[in-house]
Amino acid sequence: MKTLCTPVSKEDIAQLKVGDMVYLSGKIFCGRDAVLPKVVALAESGTTAEKGIELEGSLVFHTAVSDAGVGPTSSNKVEIEGSIAPLSKYGVRIHLGKGKIKPETIAALNEEGSCYAVIPPVTALLEDKTSSKRLVAFPELGMEAFYELEVDAYPLIIAAVNGKSIYDK
Repeated sequence: MKTLCTPVSKEDIAQLKVGDMVYLSGKIFCGRDAVLPKVVALAESGTTAEKGIELEGSLVFHTAVSDAGVGPTSSNKVEIEGSIAPLSKYGVRIHLGKGKIKPETIAALNEEGSCYAVIPPVTALLEDKTSSKRLVAFPELGMEAFYELEVDAYPLIIAAVNGKSIYDK
């Protein structure tokens, strides 16, 4: 079992293989289809720092944040998968969710030194491994706003890295 802490470097990603089990600790961002296009727009306009968002070396978990906890949503939704390449360009090293992503997205991850990981939908386990939550941006979206969590030993499975995918046959 490998361990990583945020911020994650391109060198960390280069050492990973499809199927690796990873425990990740540190600060992570949470967002899904309603907010990720907005975060891409912030990055493209150069205004992420104004919202306290540092994307370099970060992880974005495809989830909403509620009092019930967090659990992965499908990463292949148009708005979510469409955010993966541009957010990788701006420094997101790990995209965390569930489901198969397109070969073009895997190629973009490879080009930017980023990866995609999946996580079992185990909300109760993840809540126990979350020590703090902070609303970062877009509060009008409620539980689908952009959040930052402090986590300890989140269990990840690397699903796409270095141009390869766990979903390839």
